[in-house]
Amino acid sequence: MTDTTRAPEPGPVHPVTARPFQVDLRGVVDLLGRHLYSGPRVYLRELVQNARDAVRARADLAGGRPDPAWGVRIHPADGPGGVLRVVDDGAGLTAAEVGDLLATVGRSSKRDLLDLPREGLLGRFGIGLLSCFMVTDRIVVRSRSVRGDAPVEWVGSADGTFSVRELAGAEASGVPVGTEVRLAVRPDDVALLGHDGALGLARTYARFLDVPVRVANPGGTWELVTREPVFVATGERREDLAEQVRAFGRDLLGAEPFDAIELAVPATGTRGTAYVLPFAPPPGARQASVVHLGGMLLDDRWDGLLPDWAFFVRAVVDTTGLRPTASREALVEDDALELTRAELGAAVRRWVLELGLSRPGRLAEFVAIHERSLKGLVVHDDELASFVLRWLRVETSVGVLTVDELVSRYPHVRYTETVDEFRQVAALAAPDRPVVNGGYVHDADVVRRLPDVFEGVTVSRATVEDALDALDVPPLDDRATVVRLEDRAGAVLDAVGCDVVVRRFDPADVPALYLAGRDALRAVDRGVARQVAPSLWAGVLGKAATVADGSAAGPVRPRLCLNWSSPLVRTLAATDDGAVLGRTAQLLYVQALLAGHRPLRPDDRALLTGALTDLVELSAAR
Repeated sequence: MTDTTRAPEPGPVHPVTARPFQVDLRGVVDLLGRHLYSGPRVYLRELVQNARDAVRARADLAGGRPDPAWGVRIHPADGPGGVLRVVDDGAGLTAAEVGDLLATVGRSSKRDLLDLPREGLLGRFGIGLLSCFMVTDRIVVRSRSVRGDAPVEWVGSADGTFSVRELAGAEASGVPVGTEVRLAVRPDDVALLGHDGALGLARTYARFLDVPVRVANPGGTWELVTREPVFVATGERREDLAEQVRAFGRDLLGAEPFDAIELAVPATGTRGTAYVLPFAPPPGARQASVVHLGGMLLDDRWDGLLPDWAFFVRAVVDTTGLRPTASREALVEDDALELTRAELGAAVRRWVLELGLSRPGRLAEFVAIHERSLKGLVVHDDELASFVLRWLRVETSVGVLTVDELVSRYPHVRYTETVDEFRQVAALAAPDRPVVNGGYVHDADVVRRLPDVFEGVTVSRATVEDALDALDVPPLDDRATVVRLEDRAGAVLDAVGCDVVVRRFDPADVPALYLAGRDALRAVDRGVARQVAPSLWAGVLGKAATVADGSAAGPVRPRLCLNWSSPLVRTLAATDDGAVLGRTAQLLYVQALLAGHRPLRPDDRALLTGALTDLVELSAAR
């Protein structure tokens, strides 16, 4: 009998062959140009960056003592068909290194070059040379290693092929230690590889490198591009360069900086200066920092270096400890960057605190310029709030006051949540009990913080309903006349969805106020939306309004508050002429709307026109 429970015998084992990826160089170059780098301009940055690293590597081999003559020289192309050359006095490459490193996508020549440590080297990803194919179809690299090997030539083409050969004889004798890269100019890229283009790119990217970079001029002279990065100076050196630091800020901002703040984060090798803007940035603006990596520009408008609240400064920094992205146009979001961001924010905060302690008048000037952003800052920063909050200004029913003036005069602070509420409540507020307009950005939050900073200060919200409840009612002897006026005027204004109440308030020359709480204003706005919406949406909005406004007491409606202290209102209450009372009530309603900065709806404009027409006709009939 056959045993059917046994596993079948294994078949023959076929070996798995590992095969390398095939790389389409044209596709890689297209990927770099469209999705990694911001554009072909970066080609010169990549070449100069490699040249600078080679010079640093040679200096390290010499015990950290570079020859002052070592540097980078850029020979721009002299027109169509010309060649751009970038020459350095660095460590150079051997034939083995050229064949292995320059032709392998993703391998950095600095990773194992001469067994040197990575510290101080800018390049990481081994794709920089490929960026040159965005501006040329042919790259020629000639190099002689500092270790004495024969010079070598590497030629790469945009079709994905390359060749390597060792130079000998007279050809080799003219090759010094270092590297020369040649790019043949394509007709469409003459501007980038010519003198003006190359010089502009060198100034943009390489002016703060720690090795000299020079660009050849057409007349045979050289222009030194590199200069001292004064913005990273510290200690006594910074004091000596104080005027130059400010001059750099003037060039950066286009105006005299309000102040310059020294920045330093030793843990990540980050140093620089934060320039305080002498003007308020536009609404919605983000902070734009200038970031260099070892002197090489990464981005001149990066928004990820400082905390979001610090957009009243523009920082310029150089770092050696933060990691760049593959494009080298931003920094990697990691723990090191998070630490650096926090430390830089702390430096800006310390500057504000020290200003408040040593130069309060100067702090007041600063607050006047950047009040909006500072209001957002003090809401979340207890330490800063204790110094800055008193200098901030708020709008009140008795005028614009600093917070210090407000709390010293009125220890119980009332505020509104919206500008609409403020306009209504302010008209009813007594001079000794002002109300603060909390409708602007952060103002309500600032007011709510006052008890946390000022001892003995209390805060409460003021609403339209509370303001109306606080008004005096007319005397009891006038009660019957007042009720009759409310009923008659209310019937007239029912068509526009407004109730009428009568109260007493100052000043007496204000006959009426339009009062609408938040719920009432929402109902009015929904009504306006229904009037202008297409029929389908008008029906949807109508059903939504029914749900929102439905209650046992009915929908909340605005109120026209007539002032019993006004002679006009008393005269109106005494008239028996229904037409005069109706038209006058309508005009008082429209006048109160306009005084409260409320827009007129189509129904309101029709009411105004009808009231004026009837009054003219009544006057003419007499």
